[in-house]
Amino acid sequence: MTVTAIRDEYSETMSSASILVIDDEPGMRHFMTKVLSPRCKRVEQAASAREASEILDKAHFDLIVLDNIMPGMTGLDWVAEQRRVGLFADTILVTAYADLDTAIQALRIGIADFVLKPFRANQILNAVARALDRKYLRRENYLLKHALSSGQSGGGGRLLGKSEAIAKVREMLTRLAPLPTPVLFTGASGTGKEIAARTLHGMSDRAEKPFVAVNCASLSPDRLAEELFGVIDAQERRRDGLFLHAEGGTLFLDEVAQMPEQVQAALLRVLEDQRVRPVGAERDIPLNLRFLFATNADLQQAVAAGKFRADLYHRINVVNIEMPPLSARVEDIVELAMLFMEQFALSLGMPALELDEETLLKFSRYEWPGNVRELRNLIERSVILGAFPEAFAGTGSVTGVAAVENLEMVTQRHVMHVLDACDGNRAEAARRLGVSRKTIDRKCASWGV
Repeated sequence: MTVTAIRDEYSETMSSASILVIDDEPGMRHFMTKVLSPRCKRVEQAASAREASEILDKAHFDLIVLDNIMPGMTGLDWVAEQRRVGLFADTILVTAYADLDTAIQALRIGIADFVLKPFRANQILNAVARALDRKYLRRENYLLKHALSSGQSGGGGRLLGKSEAIAKVREMLTRLAPLPTPVLFTGASGTGKEIAARTLHGMSDRAEKPFVAVNCASLSPDRLAEELFGVIDAQERRRDGLFLHAEGGTLFLDEVAQMPEQVQAALLRVLEDQRVRPVGAERDIPLNLRFLFATNADLQQAVAAGKFRADLYHRINVVNIEMPPLSARVEDIVELAMLFMEQFALSLGMPALELDEETLLKFSRYEWPGNVRELRNLIERSVILGAFPEAFAGTGSVTGVAAVENLEMVTQRHVMHVLDACDGNRAEAARRLGVSRKTIDRKCASWGV
């Protein structure tokens, strides 16, 4: 097998991996580094257990490849010691002596795989690829279970709309996408804070890495700490937390105002140091994460009431994006309603309802206190029941794109929404719309208003 063929075969699995090679023989270290470096994101090497421990204090690795027989202590003894203080990386053991006792000890301390000396390049590549595949599969399974247990759909949706309000949000997301800066999304419930956060993640260079969303209000203080930071129990068994599962990607903490005080203090340290210490561990693990936050509460008021740490508030509120309510982006209602209707008709296997002119007009004049989530729920419920609620039901027979794109109806919906916002004051509505009072009067007369 040629070097090019080997690179093509393994590049996808290893391209984003960071690996630490530990061996007291310079020739062996350099050989493994030469084999792995072209295929991996980062490969570092250590000549002793002590040097490896120092490196682990400074950086996080997806995988460790170490020799078992080294001066001072064996590789197995070193792994056992590191597990006690908080080693979370998977490990491959390189050894020339694969006896039964070594195998049993390796299984007890969680060695992922063996490579027997002497070995060829493809043997070490196969072992590394298998270990990384298992690691990534475990992470995907864990994150999928987390998403299902917390009620997340997993798809995330899209940030839709062409209104000025949503265009400003999209412009800010574009500006922030290449930066590591924490972002705080605020706004009423249902305005799409998580969708905006997912959009930001998708626009960044972390898009291929995990996006992990956590609802801080849904877990007890002890459970939240273990879920976020991970834990090493009394039997020295480790369970990675969401910080480590999201490594390289984005962690989105929703309902951050509901976070318990003790977790707030630990989170502040993580943000300042970019390091996390699992519950029961003695070592801090370096992190590479983008942090996004969201709340529908007034955090300044929570700080004044002593319910939220002032230092944490200032740390997460570097950039604040206020998500507009649906009533402030009435121009987007048609696009959203059409999308939800198409989605639910397809997913539920039921016929789509007519979005006629009267229904769309009623949609535009409604205040939507539950925002986009309320519109989405109303469409889903209506598809299931086969009809819109009486308050939104229309009588027209015009359906599809022709009705939605009717310029006169779009104009009517927008003007009526502005009039409602002005409590029927036509002069004020004309001022906000940038037209004359006579234009408003003429339009209202033609509409029979």
